[in-house]
Amino acid sequence: MTEPSRTCFGMLRHAVTEWNQSRRIQGQADSPLTFTGEAMALRWGQILAQNAWQRILSSDLGRARKTAELINQTLNLPLTLDSRLREMDWGRWTGKTTSQLKIEFSEVWTKQTAAEWDFCPPEGESFRGVWKRGLEALTAASCNWPGENILVVTHEGMIKSMIYHESTRSDFLKNGQCLMPYHLHCLMLSSGRLTVEYLNFVNLSS
Repeated sequence: MTEPSRTCFGMLRHAVTEWNQSRRIQGQADSPLTFTGEAMALRWGQILAQNAWQRILSSDLGRARKTAELINQTLNLPLTLDSRLREMDWGRWTGKTTSQLKIEFSEVWTKQTAAEWDFCPPEGESFRGVWKRGLEALTAASCNWPGENILVVTHEGMIKSMIYHESTRSDFLKNGQCLMPYHLHCLMLSSGRLTVEYLNFVNLSS
């Protein structure tokens, strides 16, 4: 019997933006990479060249696309954009800081943070919705390019949704490990099942 192909996804967050520095929630709005962010993405290309990637899959939002393009100056791979890999839509809370939300929308904020996977900003989307479209994007990629090693440039909310969902969470996540900033995380899709293979697989800040 033929063993099913295993498609590997190396997921990373875009480089630092202007709104990251001011701690504003970007959601599906956008702000440009800072000069530091552009330098980070170029350096990441050199670090990631040590692994065997066959293509890059990226969110179509500007900050992720720019990060992918800068990385690809070194990797020189086919690059595909997928809107399903966008950050969570924060609706009317886009552009705010969490400190502002806790003051201006204290009751709603408290209620939503208690909702866990059903957390949904006003006129935005839930973490569960982010996970669903992210899984659709990776499943489609696995069908289009089965067995490949695919570098995925996306957003923190998307990565957290994919890794912490109960269907993909593995035992090591129950032992206190958590996502480290600016690291590459490895997920595997095989026989329709997405699993976390390695958390914080490559340190991109080194």
